[in-house]
Amino acid sequence: MKKNLIFFLLLGIVSLNSCNEESKEDEVSSIDKNASIETELSVKHIDTADILITKHKVWKNNKLFREIIKTDTIPSLGDTLVTAEDNDGYEQSAKTKKDYEFYITVQ
Repeated sequence: MKKNLIFFLLLGIVSLNSCNEESKEDEVSSIDKNASIETELSVKHIDTADILITKHKVWKNNKLFREIIKTDTIPSLGDTLVTAEDNDGYEQSAKTKKDYEFYITVQ
């Protein structure tokens, strides 16, 4: 019983430690401009809706072959209350627009 408790305690500590490490192995440091497509997604908040902006840069032979920009109007997710703490320890709440999460599938 004691061995199982120690095992699960160590497993929990290792799991928490691995969650704290910021892994950025999928972050791109440079783009191969010989033959690639660079894509940027962003959302611009307006009064009652949001604008989804999709930008594609098509690179061929180290030259920008074409830039494609597409905008779509999507429904706003509304507002949310965010609390932040400054360096002096004071907390302040502010209302801000909710952001969409991006999930991208590449084939």
